[in-house]
Amino acid sequence: MALLSEEDVRRMSGNGTRGPVVVRRDQVLTPGAKDYLQAHRIQVVYPQGGGREDAPAGASSIPEYRTLFGAVLSEKPEHMTHLKGNVLVFKDHPRIAFRGWIDTLEGEVLLAQQAAAGEGLPTLAEELEEVLAFVRRFIRFDVLEEPVGEFCLCGYTPDELREYSHYPERHFGQGHFLPHYTDGPALLALNRVRTVARQSELAAYAAFRSGEGEVSRPDILLGLNRLSSLLWIMMVKRKAGRYERS
Repeated sequence: MALLSEEDVRRMSGNGTRGPVVVRRDQVLTPGAKDYLQAHRIQVVYPQGGGREDAPAGASSIPEYRTLFGAVLSEKPEHMTHLKGNVLVFKDHPRIAFRGWIDTLEGEVLLAQQAAAGEGLPTLAEELEEVLAFVRRFIRFDVLEEPVGEFCLCGYTPDELREYSHYPERHFGQGHFLPHYTDGPALLALNRVRTVARQSELAAYAAFRSGEGEVSRPDILLGLNRLSSLLWIMMVKRKAGRYERS
């Protein structure tokens, strides 16, 4: 039997942002792992058998995988992945593609933080840490169907993000501009994050729209739209010299 520690389940669940955690028949959860899963309300799935004595409260004992088209499978094919719980979909499913864009967005934010730190811009790096925390919640919003709810990013409400990004000269003394290679690594990294945020918004629309074009998760689209607005504001502030160097 292989032991799954708290560190193991943290990694498997993306530090509580992804879930569920699938535990194989030959794996056993340590007490610390069970406590972590219970505290963070992370679903545990046992896809290959009945109940388990080591299962934390609320764990699912599921004897098979199911698909959206009604098939029941005893093993997970490599070309399929979890949509939610024991429900499998093909890996090109729009919601899986959306989650892939969120992973990419997370990676780009980290690289932008590195660029900001490299240019001696600690305030910008700290603001990007807040952005990173927000981005990491989107997988949870999708998988657990949690609402985005009210949010404020780097001190801006959604309405302020829209206003300030549309009229930057009014608020920062710097008008709209096209990035240039001489603008420096931090600004160009911000621009890249902004473009990935826009692509993530498009992926969300594809994932959550109906055949008639209606959207089931407008809160996710709004969150990503305002995130791209924030990133543009950061670019404007960097261009205007609003971030002090350390």
